Amino acid sequence: MRNTDSFARLLDIMDKLREKCPWDHEQTVDTLRPLTIEETYELSDAILNHNMNDICKELGDMLLHIVFYAKIGEEQQSFTIDDVIHKLCNKLIYRHPHVFGNTAVKHAEEVIQNWEQLKTKEKDGNKTVLSGVPEGMPSLVKAYRMQDKARAVGFDWEERTQVWDKVSEELLELRAEFEQGDNDKAEQELGDFLFSVVNAARLYGLNPDTALERTNRKFRKRFAYLEAQTLQKGRQLKDMTLDEMNEIWEQAKLIEN
Repeated sequence: MRNTDSFARLLDIMDKLREKCPWDHEQTVDTLRPLTIEETYELSDAILNHNMNDICKELGDMLLHIVFYAKIGEEQQSFTIDDVIHKLCNKLIYRHPHVFGNTAVKHAEEVIQNWEQLKTKEKDGNKTVLSGVPEGMPSLVKAYRMQDKARAVGFDWEERTQVWDKVSEELLELRAEFEQGDNDKAEQELGDFLFSVVNAARLYGLNPDTALERTNRKFRKRFAYLEAQTLQKGRQLKDMTLDEMNEIWEQAKLIEN
């Protein structure tokens, strides 16, 4: 059940914090920015862990930041929290003509195509297809989003299986540059190869950032096991052979399975 009283309570608390708390009083949009980024990653971790309690907590932290920015905007007579909410509502209604208008769509793909086209027509919207992708976004996520936005206007492979020829081509070019020893060209080819792999993931319905994070976590867990087992034996990793480390590594994999 929705409770607008809880939101009003939050706004009242924010007013008091801004007025009476020395730390809250001195914050600006610039000082909040790195903290907002940190909170975003904490929410991401909670989602990856499927921990609904933590998701609830981190959403609260994100909401605090939204209210905080809006409070600063109000003080500078730039915008209020009502402006934020009304602009969002208007945007959602405008970009969903199949819900709030007479536009007919058959599937989610058409919704995405309409969404991107409508964004370019908005007064304050994106004037080009890729302008809505932030420059500061992490490269892996940025590649996926650019490809996804290009797809929404029809710039994509006709058949997803066609992407594998591109992946193979980029891998061969990357290997050739590595063997040539030209680091600058190798770096360019590495970027092209990674971009093609991201494309393949997207075409097959996988998120490459999520996939890589799963592997990161798997590696961290296995390496932690390797370190722990090594210490139990009274040894240091730097004193072990690769074969000895691989034996423990395989044990970690068996435990997982």
